[in-house]
Amino acid sequence: MKFFFNLLLFVSSVCAFKYERLNKNDTVFVILDLQVGLFSIARDFDPIVYRNAIYAHAEMAKVFGTPVVITSSTQMGPNGPLPQDFLDMFPSAPFIQRPGQVNAWDNEDFRKAIEATGKKQIVMAGITTDVCTSFCALSMREAGYSVFLNAEASGTTTSFIRDISNARMQAAGVQILSTFAVLSELMRDWRDYPGAKEIFPYLDKYYPAYSMVARAHTGAIKNGTILAGEDLLH
Repeated sequence: MKFFFNLLLFVSSVCAFKYERLNKNDTVFVILDLQVGLFSIARDFDPIVYRNAIYAHAEMAKVFGTPVVITSSTQMGPNGPLPQDFLDMFPSAPFIQRPGQVNAWDNEDFRKAIEATGKKQIVMAGITTDVCTSFCALSMREAGYSVFLNAEASGTTTSFIRDISNARMQAAGVQILSTFAVLSELMRDWRDYPGAKEIFPYLDKYYPAYSMVARAHTGAIKNGTILAGEDLLH
């Protein structure tokens, strides 16, 4: 009897699942506390890889032309300012300098900035994953938003803390994605706009593992010759 009850629960959960995909027309990007002081405690990734990831997060919003809300936490102290590059990238974006609130959602100006976009899907990344990022993501879920965490661009002190924090958010319905997954869901079709023409320069800058495949393909089409034995490979 217990087996059939558990089977029924499983079937019900599968049938109830609805895949919510990112929609570029209903998305706002959040740059959350990606500050130069806090960067030094984001130790769960190699610093070169992580720097690349936070810049990739920011620039993706520019590629898709989505609204952006930027916020920092007590930047006059050891957390430090945001990289000026982010502010230069989005000169007209709301920039909320929180004077003390750890959870950005506790700041009225931040809430109003999110609400003013009219978007219901939040793509966010921040430092630290377990505190500023988790608290804000959970509050946004409670407020009825769909939250998508760019996990590669969110940093904290250890991989253990990252994993339990992502699990906590995931249990609340936050979707945990890679940078490439966020990009691909927003694009959906290489023939769309932004599509291949706009995406490949971005990939060449931030995701060379894929852009080198494209470069190899280009080289093969323009200059390639099939060598003896290659024609046997399928």
